[in-house]
Amino acid sequence: METTIVAWSMDTSSDFRRGRHVVFKLRAHLVFVPKYRRSVITAQVFAVLREAWEGVCRDFGASLDEATYEPDYVHLLVSYPPKVALSVLVNSLKGVSARRLRAAGLPEMTAWGAHFWSPSYCVVSCGGAPLNIVKRYIGGLRGGVVTRCTSPSGRR
Repeated sequence: METTIVAWSMDTSSDFRRGRHVVFKLRAHLVFVPKYRRSVITAQVFAVLREAWEGVCRDFGASLDEATYEPDYVHLLVSYPPKVALSVLVNSLKGVSARRLRAAGLPEMTAWGAHFWSPSYCVVSCGGAPLNIVKRYIGGLRGGVVTRCTSPSGRR
């Protein structure tokens, strides 16, 4: 059997955040779409959205690392602490930004009904060691034998 050396260390990753009892780097790539996928996101609308998202992230102890838009959707890269439920953060990001848009009274918003965002969203976790390195590390822990976890009843 061939030995594989995994070259990845937390010491070389300076963007880990630390809490009292935890070291973490949790990032999520979020995609939000306006209701009925209408093309209403302009530079002016996006500026209001971004300001709202930055405030929400600050309130949650999170950070908005990147944000960009197309006329019919937005992409966000958010770093968040482990105590935050991602679904709660997403609901706040969408809810606060929609309220701020209505309050801004932008001309793009006059034809809208009560809702700005579609209730659905896409989230993809990202950050940390690449998945293939994690798999190789875990696979190498028991002499290279990958085992599956099973419950005491034998079910997976």
